[in-house]
Amino acid sequence: MKKAVIAMLALAMTGFLAFAALAVNVTGDWDFTSVTPRGEMKSQLKFVQEGEKLTVTMIREGRDGQMMEMKGEGTLKGADIQWKIVRTGRDGQQMEITYTGKVSDDNTMSGTMTGGFGPQGGTQEPPIWKAVRKPK
Repeated sequence: MKKAVIAMLALAMTGFLAFAALAVNVTGDWDFTSVTPRGEMKSQLKFVQEGEKLTVTMIREGRDGQMMEMKGEGTLKGADIQWKIVRTGRDGQQMEITYTGKVSDDNTMSGTMTGGFGPQGGTQEPPIWKAVRKPK
């Protein structure tokens, strides 16, 4: 009897965790702010989510004042989010930036960035980012 109750509780918890994982959906437009060694930068993000797979479009103003659009892919597993963007600089060199973080609720997420501009070693903390969903 005890084993049957434990088995039913385990099954119920598995169902609840699966439901909770499906409850997070980041599809839509987000205001994105990163804080890097170069200062604070604002961007716009658009996520398209299919299950755990993410397609990401990031738009921000470049140093020359022109809008830049960068595309990437990533994953959302529970509240853990990660995506990569490959950016081409003015000199033609490409840099890959990986964004890793947590989705706090339906409208906020935050995390850190690696690649591209830092950290390059030592004790420097990785740059941070936060995103807030735009109202529909």
